[in-house]
Amino acid sequence: MTISILITLSVLLLLAYVFDITASKTKIPSVILLLLLGFGVKSIAAYFNINIPNLNPILPILGTIGLILIVLEGSLELEINKAKLPLILKSSTVSLLPLIIISCSTAYYLHYHDYIPFKIALANAIPVGIISSAIAIPSAKNLLKNEREFVTYESSLSDIFGVIFFNFIAINDNIRAQTFSNFTFELLLMFVISFVATLLLAGFLNKIKHQIKFVPMIILVLLIYTVSKIFHLPALIFILIFGLFIGNIDELRHFKFIQRFHPINFSKDVFKFREITTELAFLIRALFFMLFGFLINISDVLNSETILFALSIIFGIFVVRFLMLKIFKVRINPLLFIAPRGLITILLFLSIPLNQQIKQVDKSLITQLIIISAIIMMFGLMQYKKPEIQKTDENSKVG
Repeated sequence: MTISILITLSVLLLLAYVFDITASKTKIPSVILLLLLGFGVKSIAAYFNINIPNLNPILPILGTIGLILIVLEGSLELEINKAKLPLILKSSTVSLLPLIIISCSTAYYLHYHDYIPFKIALANAIPVGIISSAIAIPSAKNLLKNEREFVTYESSLSDIFGVIFFNFIAINDNIRAQTFSNFTFELLLMFVISFVATLLLAGFLNKIKHQIKFVPMIILVLLIYTVSKIFHLPALIFILIFGLFIGNIDELRHFKFIQRFHPINFSKDVFKFREITTELAFLIRALFFMLFGFLINISDVLNSETILFALSIIFGIFVVRFLMLKIFKVRINPLLFIAPRGLITILLFLSIPLNQQIKQVDKSLITQLIIISAIIMMFGLMQYKKPEIQKTDENSKVG
């Protein structure tokens, strides 16, 4: 049995790797293939009457680890300097406004159509308003550099804003002025914790000369995130700050304090750390979506009771996205199509407290939203062709 499990996992992960490296050529998002792969394994297991234990409890664990690694991976790749400020502000706004508009409009519909209390409706609506960085960032690999950066900033910030917004709504039973003051305090406290923890971890990475130091770093990041979550603090802020700080240590080298980290040597360690983070993120992401595909029932995908609602939400998502990109003068094609729902949507859906769960937002709706948004992204990327002049410019810069 052990050998069978090892062989199966090895083959599945190798197939996931093939999907990942061929995605830029086929333009098929790997998430679709991973879901199909997981569903295929389930069908084969059922055909041969293979008993498989309940895997549902593993999904949130993989999702949480995947979210941390993906946000960390994205933040390590981002450049922070004065030239990037307009891009950061633009991507922040384009990630925040659609999240609020989609979440509130969906909640408004649920409140007035199904008479669900607005706060409960909003807790259920927020997950559908968040762009999945787990799908968006890998799918943007073949875009122009400035478009890739926009997607990375936008989707990473959408994850962070979405989680903060969700926790604020879901955790607080009554939202009053005191609630907002407590939230502001928690936000400021998290910034302080993030700053201190980032300096300590950066010092750890710089000082430790032992050959094993990157895995303990990732474990410490997971630990700080988890402890922060216990106290309901916006822990993803720490992940973002930590990644941005160590990923941009060269940009800060003119500060005397930063010179203590020996930026030139430190950058070599950061490069290795980024490589390990990227590979671990791929592993967890692949396992997560294969497992979700395994847990999908065909009735979830073909549920006629939720498909109209799912299509209405998708229509709203892309109308709002088109308007935002137009208003902020961001290139429409192909960025309009890169608005997938995925890991973070599933993770927050599973995190909705039992007393706030509603039948209108169920597994069928979430599954349909993920698949439809991924298919739209696939067709959007298929018709996109990188401008030849800019492609040549990028190649010359690389050379």
